[in-house]
Amino acid sequence: MKVFVTGASGFIGSAVVKTLIEARHQVIGLARNEESANKIKEMGAAVLMGNLENLDSLKEGALLADAIIHTAFIHDFTQYARANEVEKAAIDVMGEALRGTSKPMVVAAGILGLPAIDGITTEESIATNAARSSEGTALKWAQEGINTSIVRLPPSVHDKGDKGFIPFIIQQALRNKISAYPGNGENRWPAVHRLDAAKVFQLAMEKSARGALYNAVGDNGIELKIIAGLIGEKLNLPVGSVSGEELNKHFDWMSRFIAFDCLASSLKTQEQLGWKPMHLDLLEDMRKNYF
Repeated sequence: MKVFVTGASGFIGSAVVKTLIEARHQVIGLARNEESANKIKEMGAAVLMGNLENLDSLKEGALLADAIIHTAFIHDFTQYARANEVEKAAIDVMGEALRGTSKPMVVAAGILGLPAIDGITTEESIATNAARSSEGTALKWAQEGINTSIVRLPPSVHDKGDKGFIPFIIQQALRNKISAYPGNGENRWPAVHRLDAAKVFQLAMEKSARGALYNAVGDNGIELKIIAGLIGEKLNLPVGSVSGEELNKHFDWMSRFIAFDCLASSLKTQEQLGWKPMHLDLLEDMRKNYF
């Protein structure tokens, strides 16, 4: 299949591109500048210049391809509402371009903050008033007959070269000279290796089940105090709890969701897609690649 990938040069999107090419799909990667274009070309994919705000480029990519995998997001958490609106408009224009076709579109969403069912976030957990609207937008198109499915990603999609939440927590530990965790530190975050996540996107596209929800989860939930303990050990820093204003100061913009508790399951995803996480878990990856 010829697959249009947004975010193709990014941390997750580049893994998706490589996984698709290894599975003998052709890829058209969206590139916002020459640097991104060169990365995409080096992976063996074709390039379409544009970005999430250039709706014409998104429409063109959707029309050129047999399938879409959407991984792009503007990762500016100081302007989250605007980034969310840009993404919603991007999904809408691609969904409209697929009207009257059976082309699959797989959309990335987040798992943190979804409601738990009997204490566990499963594929049946449905987002209500979610901060990021990609899942709700994609499901709206599925209800309108567009062949859309959703891959939910944990807060930590990890591998060498990660620039996400875990590196930020490490950076704040160095800056504040303490490896901190929120409250009692017993809140849990799920995680997945980016190559395992990329495989979920590939299989979701190939299976093409309209309205399907997949949880790309490797580690079901790691306590924040365990993550903080490993950081303290590796950096030779004290480990301790922060709360209230101290928490806000230490974690900065991340303080809004650092205390979320999310024990998540991917059992149904594994059964439906024939997928199993195969790569390093988060703590092993941190020990090997993060310090």
